[in-house]
Amino acid sequence: MIEIKKHSGIYTLSVMQKLPIGLSEAWDYFSTPVNLADITPAHMGFKITSEVPGKMYTGQIISYKVAPLPGIKTNWITEITHIEKNKFFVDEQRFGPYSMWHHEHHFEEVDGGIMMTDKVSYKIPFGFLGRIAQSLFVKKQLTGIFEHRVKVLKEKFGE
Repeated sequence: MIEIKKHSGIYTLSVMQKLPIGLSEAWDYFSTPVNLADITPAHMGFKITSEVPGKMYTGQIISYKVAPLPGIKTNWITEITHIEKNKFFVDEQRFGPYSMWHHEHHFEEVDGGIMMTDKVSYKIPFGFLGRIAQSLFVKKQLTGIFEHRVKVLKEKFGE
């Protein structure tokens, strides 16, 4: 289920997905930054440009190149701001296409696997023009990215 709500000029996208894997397997996969490329649509040209150790850590800065729109590449810099092993981690944009980007990744054991919840709170720059962009393509693009992730993760781990 993918949902986007608006509050005080900020949009929050929420996605929940049950995966038939253990908590430690889920944590090992999602806390390894290079795996992000596997679950990002190819058309976005996602590439990590910084050196990345095997596992993330609090305070880690990760830089990427990404094409949010066809033919337009941009740098995106995020920081891993919070980690509680096997429970959640948070990445926040430091520089990039959004005025604000706060992405929470939560993991919870449930019968038959884990429930993974992504919560992305974001703000688009340019005021009125940003709101138009949200309506015309940002909402659709973000929904498409997370639909792609859901599909890839089902193929990788099962349903």
